[in-house]
Amino acid sequence: MNDRPSEWDKYLLGSVLFVSLLIGGGTASGLYTDTLIEVAAIVSAAAVLSQAPGQRIPRPVLWLLVSAVALAVLQIVPLPAGIFNGLRAGQLLGHPWVGESRFRFISVGVGRTVECLLYLLAAAAFCLAALRLRAEQVSALLPFFFMGVICNGLAGAIQYSLSDDVAIKGLLPFTINAGLFANRNHFAALLFVSIPFVVYHGLFRGRLLSGSLGLVTLLLLLLAAGSRAGILIGLAITVLSVIFLSARSRASGFSVLLIFVGLSIYTMGAWTKIDVEAIDPAFGRGEFARTTIEGIKDNWATGVGFGNFQNAYQIYEREGMIFRQYVNHAHNEYLEIAFEGGIPAILLMAGYFVLLFAALARVRRDPLQKAAFLSVSFLLVHSLVDYPLRTGALAMTFAFMNAIIFHRGFAERLSRKSEVIEIDHNGDKLFVPIGTSS
Repeated sequence: MNDRPSEWDKYLLGSVLFVSLLIGGGTASGLYTDTLIEVAAIVSAAAVLSQAPGQRIPRPVLWLLVSAVALAVLQIVPLPAGIFNGLRAGQLLGHPWVGESRFRFISVGVGRTVECLLYLLAAAAFCLAALRLRAEQVSALLPFFFMGVICNGLAGAIQYSLSDDVAIKGLLPFTINAGLFANRNHFAALLFVSIPFVVYHGLFRGRLLSGSLGLVTLLLLLLAAGSRAGILIGLAITVLSVIFLSARSRASGFSVLLIFVGLSIYTMGAWTKIDVEAIDPAFGRGEFARTTIEGIKDNWATGVGFGNFQNAYQIYEREGMIFRQYVNHAHNEYLEIAFEGGIPAILLMAGYFVLLFAALARVRRDPLQKAAFLSVSFLLVHSLVDYPLRTGALAMTFAFMNAIIFHRGFAERLSRKSEVIEIDHNGDKLFVPIGTSS
């Protein structure tokens, strides 16, 4: 009789993660590739969560995700129109329900909010399903992630070897500009969030050679991508990964020294890359932030509805800042979420940060959780100047990394290992679990 636990749930979620990295690099709305990812994630998560109870999901994480989904649902529920009196500008009053003015929606564009709701639901469901897996199964999802990164890296290497500007059209419903992404900054984000896991693979899995080659490849691809934020974050996350993870690894000090020498060379190349590119001081992220803050002030109570940044932003643009190119995102994820979700969304973001930093005390003993914490932290830093989580590929990656951070199985596994004492029995060394007799 075979008592080995089933592994189908691991392969199911791993396949969703891999596919999302292949086709989830677009940022436009209404992409059928995003819809495929959402359907696959929700169906797969439902299959995993419907099975016999597995690992217990942390209650604070569960309630945070449920609250986020509930907030998106509330924005598309008809509410008495009187609620909105004085809370927002007349141009941003939500559409009336069934042609009547007595009820209105919080969202100024219900269709876009529904699209964002499905997007959020897919990422939340994937995270909850991963939290139900055993700790070793969550670790086994890492090869699926690596395969997706490798495919993106190969695509990027082919593009950069042919020309500085190679756009691939027709393969996916969006133009591929870097790797398998529409935006080179998001491609760079995938590369640098992979760095802590590559360092973990080299230092703790006994694969120092392949880990070093992978690290060098990622850094070279970051330089080739030319994302200023990606280059700087890639450098910082590599240094911190080596310092943060090498303390309890099996790598020698000489190996760590070689990595730092390589980082020094990379720093010189990164500085050169940044120096030759001009930064627009007048029309850029600073102007986007100022305009978005004006919108937040007028819609602080309820927001304008998730997915409606583009249309609402135009109302607050200064006349001198209106050009043929339009602003589709704030290039600051936190300001954009605050604009779209109001005070409730700000409170949810604050709650997430409290949970994340509280988890730091628990994950410091497990190298994989520490690697995931680094990746999440730097992705959140990148969100200050961009919108990486608006792509299906990085949203699923973010959900996967948070599942690693908040998974309780890693701590329980370490506790079981620590419940072992060494005793001397007739001159022989034995290891006996605490609580058993010799």
